[in-house]
Amino acid sequence: MTDLHDLCKFTKRPLTEEYVDNLKYYLKNGIPSTYTVEEAYNFENGKEDEETTSNTTPLHLICRHIPEDCTEEEIAIASKMVEILLEYGAGWCLVDSDENTPGCILIKRNLKKLPIYTQIVQAGVRAELLLRKVEEIEFVDEEDYLHDVEVNGEEVPELVEESSEVVEKSVEEPQPVEESVEESVEKPVEQPVEAIDPYANDPATNQETYLKTKLEYKDGALVTKENKDGVMMEWESELMRMGSDSLFKGVPEDAEEKKEDDMVVLNIGFGMGIIDTMIQNKKPTKHYICEAHPDVLAKLKRDGWYEKPNVVILEGRWQEQLTKLLSDGNVFFNGIYYDTYSEHYSDMLDLFDFVVGLLKPHGVFSFFNGLGADRQVVYEVYKELVEMDLNNYGLDCKFTEYEVPKETMQAPNNPQPESVWDDIKRSYWSCPVYYHPEARFMEY
Repeated sequence: MTDLHDLCKFTKRPLTEEYVDNLKYYLKNGIPSTYTVEEAYNFENGKEDEETTSNTTPLHLICRHIPEDCTEEEIAIASKMVEILLEYGAGWCLVDSDENTPGCILIKRNLKKLPIYTQIVQAGVRAELLLRKVEEIEFVDEEDYLHDVEVNGEEVPELVEESSEVVEKSVEEPQPVEESVEESVEKPVEQPVEAIDPYANDPATNQETYLKTKLEYKDGALVTKENKDGVMMEWESELMRMGSDSLFKGVPEDAEEKKEDDMVVLNIGFGMGIIDTMIQNKKPTKHYICEAHPDVLAKLKRDGWYEKPNVVILEGRWQEQLTKLLSDGNVFFNGIYYDTYSEHYSDMLDLFDFVVGLLKPHGVFSFFNGLGADRQVVYEVYKELVEMDLNNYGLDCKFTEYEVPKETMQAPNNPQPESVWDDIKRSYWSCPVYYHPEARFMEY
């Protein structure tokens, strides 16, 4: 334990500017803001070479030890300390020996209302936006773009400007060539896909794998047959009702326009058909359903959805199906709902392009909001990100809070009968509150 760690345990009251000054002193003199208690212990005991399995950082200690009876002045001091730590690179989502992030500790202590919790969430938002920008950067391959030229009698590398010819070559498909016996002997053994990407065969994280994975409808749930991963479950019914109600709010305000407006809705991802059944009960003019998984499409056929006169089934991934609708330019929706499996937030960002092109001016966009829902602080980071990203598309997103059933809070494989995760290998929800989203075009 270092003096920095002791400082963040708040052993002396009241908390004054002295705490802030001491923190600045330690950080400016080279102690990392992410220096952990475990690393300090290993150093003190001559075990520097041993890897630590947990990360109890100064930020964890502040969240764990900030007094519950802090005065406003003391809260301001703690807030300054958190701000400084974050400026020096403290990790907002690192987990300690109990698998808790700093934000998780505050939640468990019922201190979520403190400003330092909001600071941690905002740090998560900034980190996500920064990561997104970094991923957009294209790095120059030194071997491809440097060649030697002579300057003042010495060879130096010069950056070669990429010509249109180079660009064209880069996108050409390789031409087939005859391979000699000698060349075939020297060919390296191809690495299996999973060696390159460990998630390639995980249906929960890889859409291509998921679409090839057998599913089954069992005990009020849709699960992957082999892994028993939960794809959709009956406990979501109230969330689906909220989603269905939102879609039917996408009507004109003017009474005459409202009478003339056909109610056309789109649901992306049929799953168990919970929301689609609710939509049908409201008798829309047209009800589009986009679904890609063959086992789910088979259920749609078995249950007679193809025969319903107001239903249009779009077979395939939404990326291809919505491209066709957008190209045709003949269909626009009062409501669009999105609830797929094994897709990521980057996919949702791509979807927003289609939403603004297919949604009527008075329409509503909603989705199953499970982004980061395995940890509450991460869930709230994504709530902020969604609102921010939709704003960039000219959509104003409002959230309604809903307290989820208590049985969803049990751990996976919990033997207690009230747990919805019994016999489910991987749960996809662990937050006490659901943030239901409704997005509409902004009024200017």
